Amino acid sequence: MCTRNRPFLIGIAGSSGSGKTFFLKNFLDHFAADQITLISQDDYYIPANTKTQEENRLYNFDVPTAINRSLFFDHIRDLLDGKSVTQLEYTFNNPSIAPKVLEIKPAPVLVVEGLFIFHYQEINDLLDYRIFLEADESIALKRRLRRDLIERGYGHDDVMYKWVNHVLPAFKSYLLPHREQCDLVIKNNIDDPGIITDYTAQIALELKQQLPLKTP
Repeated sequence: MCTRNRPFLIGIAGSSGSGKTFFLKNFLDHFAADQITLISQDDYYIPANTKTQEENRLYNFDVPTAINRSLFFDHIRDLLDGKSVTQLEYTFNNPSIAPKVLEIKPAPVLVVEGLFIFHYQEINDLLDYRIFLEADESIALKRRLRRDLIERGYGHDDVMYKWVNHVLPAFKSYLLPHREQCDLVIKNNIDDPGIITDYTAQIALELKQQLPLKTP
């Protein structure tokens, strides 16, 4: 890690079920609000009603073209230039949820997260530090099932169809090839929050030692 005249960009990506959401929450909690900001690829999904349905009436969101790539990149560049951006929050295409308008403000540390951030070359080229989270396939699937069946109310057949036809192919095609180029690879097979907490604390400490961050 090194200091820059612009915000320090950290790219965080992981397989489904790797614990990326928990990692991000823990990592952000180590900083004051004006020290760090997060921009998520998920909030740049193109609306489902503009996509082509498969035979089972499901949409494939696990392809690079499912994202408004140019707007995502433009907003990252705006944040690098010290500008705030606004974007509608992604609501998993749930019509009963009114999306919030997110105001993303620039900060000395900018976290970019999403499945395709290393695949999108124009974004990958901007990153100063890359973190890759993964879990064994069987463990990742159990976590995915637990999340989608309980938290999001999806049917079991739909979850399994997406896992086999969307999630795994996307991971193997667009994320896994970049694994060895990342600065830190975290294997998260054990449901022990202490492992993630230790990683995030160490990374945050190193950043605070090297970057001119204001003390909250």
